[in-house]
Amino acid sequence: MAGGGGASPSCAAVAGWTVTAVLLQVVGLSMFLYGFFPVKPTLPGFSGAESYRMPSCGLAGGGEQPALPPDQLRSLYRELSEVPPVYDRLVLMVIDGLPAEFVLGRVGKPPSKEMVESMPYTQSLLAGCKATGYHAKAAPPTVTMPRLKAMVSGAIGGFLDVAFNFNTQAFLDDNLLDQLHMIGYKLVMLGDETWIKLFPKLFWRQDGVSSFYVKDTVEVDFNVSRHLESEFAAKDWNMLILHYLGLDHVGHIGGRQSVLMPQKLKEMDDVIRRVHNAVSGLEDNLDRTLLVVVSDHGMTEGGNHGGSSYEETDSLALFIGHSVQSSYCSPYDQNEALQVDLAPTLSLLFGTPIPKNNIGVVLPEVFNSLTDQQKLRTLELNSLQFLRLLQAQLPAFCFEDCINSKYGLGIDKIPQSVEKKLCHLLSKAFDSHHPSHLHQTSNVKSIEAGCNRTAVNAYYEFLRYASEWLSHRATNKPFYLLVSAISLMIVSCLSLMGIVSCLLKGKSLSQFEHHSEWNSDYHWHLDEVFIIMGIFLYVSSLGSSSFVEEEQYTWHYLTSTLYLIFLIKTTQSMLRESNSAVARAEGKIFHGNDCSYFTSCKLIPSMRDGYKLCTIIIILVSGRILRAWHQGGVNWVHFPDISKSLAQADSFVVKALQIISVLAVVVLYSVSLLLLRPRKLNILLVWLSHFFCGILVVLHIWQSQINTSLPTKHSTTSIAQIFYVIASISLTFTFVASPWIFPIHSMEAEPTSSGSSPKTAIHLQGINHSMFLIGITYAAFWCLLQLLLQQPINAIPLLLIFLQIISSIMHFSLDKSLHKKWVQIVAMQLLGLSGHFGLGNTNNLASIDVAGAFIPYSRDCNHMN
Repeated sequence: MAGGGGASPSCAAVAGWTVTAVLLQVVGLSMFLYGFFPVKPTLPGFSGAESYRMPSCGLAGGGEQPALPPDQLRSLYRELSEVPPVYDRLVLMVIDGLPAEFVLGRVGKPPSKEMVESMPYTQSLLAGCKATGYHAKAAPPTVTMPRLKAMVSGAIGGFLDVAFNFNTQAFLDDNLLDQLHMIGYKLVMLGDETWIKLFPKLFWRQDGVSSFYVKDTVEVDFNVSRHLESEFAAKDWNMLILHYLGLDHVGHIGGRQSVLMPQKLKEMDDVIRRVHNAVSGLEDNLDRTLLVVVSDHGMTEGGNHGGSSYEETDSLALFIGHSVQSSYCSPYDQNEALQVDLAPTLSLLFGTPIPKNNIGVVLPEVFNSLTDQQKLRTLELNSLQFLRLLQAQLPAFCFEDCINSKYGLGIDKIPQSVEKKLCHLLSKAFDSHHPSHLHQTSNVKSIEAGCNRTAVNAYYEFLRYASEWLSHRATNKPFYLLVSAISLMIVSCLSLMGIVSCLLKGKSLSQFEHHSEWNSDYHWHLDEVFIIMGIFLYVSSLGSSSFVEEEQYTWHYLTSTLYLIFLIKTTQSMLRESNSAVARAEGKIFHGNDCSYFTSCKLIPSMRDGYKLCTIIIILVSGRILRAWHQGGVNWVHFPDISKSLAQADSFVVKALQIISVLAVVVLYSVSLLLLRPRKLNILLVWLSHFFCGILVVLHIWQSQINTSLPTKHSTTSIAQIFYVIASISLTFTFVASPWIFPIHSMEAEPTSSGSSPKTAIHLQGINHSMFLIGITYAAFWCLLQLLLQQPINAIPLLLIFLQIISSIMHFSLDKSLHKKWVQIVAMQLLGLSGHFGLGNTNNLASIDVAGAFIPYSRDCNHMN
């Protein structure tokens, strides 16, 4: 042994290299997460009186907020801003999930006839030039919490806000609501409780509703509208927030084309009519209340949201007030804006400083009641706020150095660097706004007469460029940090692979010294080589965003190809056995002495081979149907597929497929237990519980109405609750009791003729049966649970996934020597991944289906939020 040609690494060396590789992996992963989810730099504190003055170089943060009473602070802001507040009260109506094209149309075309008829009052306001609407583009992720933050602060968040959306914390950055509260405004909130979580203890009155119970499309909005009369009769508030969730819930249940959508739009139009008539009829506050109707995001055709498609980011911003009225307008003009533009616009309309981290630009159409000089002052204040934010991002940037002839009106060539271009655009705007800054000898009065339009254009050119640069800056990812992190993880993987290779080599040499023949098990087979290549192929595909968006194609390809290789290996094995009498004899011995849960001791080889072929064919055919069921991904989601055809079919057909799927799952589970040859009452009890749960799911399907306009019925809620209880008890009982059943039951097995002891074989067989019972029971109950929660069109895919699982287990059990254990595990993992995408899931947040949330709950459960 000592004189062997190669020595195995010592335990200490292996441990040292392993720890080093793991540490490298942890460090690399931490660096990658830090770089991929960058922390957005923000200015601390709140804007104050300093925001109305030109910032000094190196003092981007400004001074401290003056400790003044609200009335004095409000007077100070009005004096410094030189722009009188246009309104005294604000009604902010948020219609969750409303796409702007439902109200304003798309690409210059009016909305569909159905949408126009659903909102007649709103359309009359637009046609009568009493309202101005915008397609306010929302930044991803298009979920409620980060969108609300963007509207009130003017800042954009990151994708980590998706996680925070489910556990909303208090919003501490500078924002419109806190600014209004500082000057003495009293705020009232009715609707989505997300506002209460973002701004605790800020509202004078509040009544929050939960946004998670998406089956409710009626009560969730009624709880808001019931307060309208009392709130408009009261005169103790300055800002009223109305957040309606029903339309978003309608989308989650039935998509954009839901039969409930026109009805819900009519309800929202009636609320707009009631609010507008109420605020217009106040004699002591005539025309001093602004009604703003906004949506936090849009929705896809399926009614979901979260991604960055046009349908999801097309949110609405509709201003209804005296400052937006004009003598001529086109109701379907495609006024484009950003959602963050709401923050500076509302701040200047109500006489508060613009939030410090705002990257939005004021909307010109809502300031029609101001003079030209006041309009220019609003743009100047917006530019000063941008200037402070730019100085925080670019320490070398200083506007005092920009005010010279080099960057004035006389220079037409725009510099290439960011700092110089910003200097050029801002100095051009200031020179146009303040002619005294001009270093020219021409007549100042003649220039000033035509400078207003030039100044407006110059301000907007600077603001749009700075806004775009700041938004990209907030989401930029450090390239070199990401490359370094990936390099560390690659080195770690190579190190671990080297350690495993050395250990295997040492084991091989040790066995070679003990045996004169080389063991053929160390040869790589086709399925093993393909799995290794598939892993590298998948890892490589993650470097392309297109492959990530269409990841389902990768898994469908890997799964179908691997099982096609299994088919080839099975065919080759059958041909070898048919030409070898010895193999046939060994097969009989094998089947006589090693009966598994899917084989019979009396099963002849020809039947066994036929079953092996049939199981693979079933898996391949099921996989092809799954692939065609949902045209998933991002780029080809609009292509026709089976699910879209069923969505257009009669509801009776869909419900029939659901019931057939439930019954088929129950039958498959029953057959699986019968092949296990159970002789214990315990297994019969588990089967009965599964059968009863299947009946409950059928009853739930039968009683629930597709696209119902009512909340979930009490009977269906009770059915779901009973299902949860029975399934939980059955799974727990199976997990605890099955290890005690099969070793005793297996004592009846005959002793083996192999070298292993009969007692060891008995207990191994019992453990195998126990693990199979636990796994198949879990999978069967999981299928029933998904049939309860998933969309109706996913019933057949769930059945196919369960059929694939059973067929794979049966195939691997019929010939345990054909595939290595780790190959079997990888094959099952591939089935799970392809099945996940076969249900219509993608890597797009918008594909997350929340329509089944809180099915077993009859009322809002705040403790679960």
